[in-house]
Amino acid sequence: MTNLKEMLQPRLHAQSRQFFWLLGLTLATVAIGLTMVASASAVDAFKETANAASIFLKQGGYALIGLALMLIISNVSLDVMRRFAMLGLMVTMGAQAATVLVGREINGNRNWLDLGPVGVQPSEFLKLGLIIALSFQLSQLTGFQDEDLPIWKRVWFFSAVGVGMVAVLSKDLGSGIIMVVLLMGLYLIAGIKMSYWYSIIAVGSALAFFLVSSSPSRRVRFDAWMNPAAADPMGVNWQFEKGTWALASGGIFGTGLGRSKLKWSWIPEVENDFIFAIIGEELGLIGALLVVALFLALGLVMFQIARQQTDPFNRNLVVGVMFWIVIQAFINMGVVVGLFPVLGVTLPLVSAGGSSLIASLMAIGVVLAVERDRTANLGRRR
Repeated sequence: MTNLKEMLQPRLHAQSRQFFWLLGLTLATVAIGLTMVASASAVDAFKETANAASIFLKQGGYALIGLALMLIISNVSLDVMRRFAMLGLMVTMGAQAATVLVGREINGNRNWLDLGPVGVQPSEFLKLGLIIALSFQLSQLTGFQDEDLPIWKRVWFFSAVGVGMVAVLSKDLGSGIIMVVLLMGLYLIAGIKMSYWYSIIAVGSALAFFLVSSSPSRRVRFDAWMNPAAADPMGVNWQFEKGTWALASGGIFGTGLGRSKLKWSWIPEVENDFIFAIIGEELGLIGALLVVALFLALGLVMFQIARQQTDPFNRNLVVGVMFWIVIQAFINMGVVVGLFPVLGVTLPLVSAGGSSLIASLMAIGVVLAVERDRTANLGRRR
């Protein structure tokens, strides 16, 4: 009981500057996200429940759960993470396998698992499971090829199974791409041979091409992205086009918080995948650049934390989370401005959705735990 009480008690004193920067930036991003979810979801929420605040209240509850878990995880010993790394991966893979078998299909993707009154997206937690487990595996590399090759084979096996279940079996190509990107970053920082790294890129590109070309809906979306000025009788570009209208109408200073016109049922999933469009419309270019700056700052702080780690497991954890949060954020924003085709990925810490928010905050908690551990060890050495 004493150990549980100590773990739940926040230990914020005597932490590093980076610890507090990461915590502050995370809280600021979540606060902006809740504000924009309240605004963007008001119309759809009222249509569905006659309560304009219903989606916001639900998201607020998810935020409280996520922040509580972030605080708890930030106080968990890294030895505990090492000990349960593979078990966590097995649990999250099992949840994703259950989703493949009995999950709920939305917009062609079978990526939701119904647990009574709530739905969970296990692929979000699988990202964290892969980061922790593979960081542990990669921390055992010795620099000797004969000893390291079995480790790399295990890492590639679990990576392929995880990505395959999400991108191929669940047909969630967007989440699959995010997983591949964070895994490639993890491999790179762990010291993979560049010939292997390039080979994985080639195989991944070929698989992505096959998945796009073999699916009529994906192929149509990809063609529409490549030719935005072409005729669009099926309305494939509707979401992107109206998102562009929202950004353009915001100008420099925006139309004002809560005064979006495009959220009035013009943009599907406006509080989820395309919330950045409403940020640009209501808060203008200044507000959009502020969100971009927040994610850049999050990435820079995590990069600084990673640089200061001497333990490869700790460093790998931070790099994996950094690639996940930052790259997913810029892919989401890139979709809204037309740099990428519509992939269906959320804006981390901002978009509506419990699984995405909670998993992202848990991942930030892992990074905070890494930095707390470094600071504690420095204190002991002194």
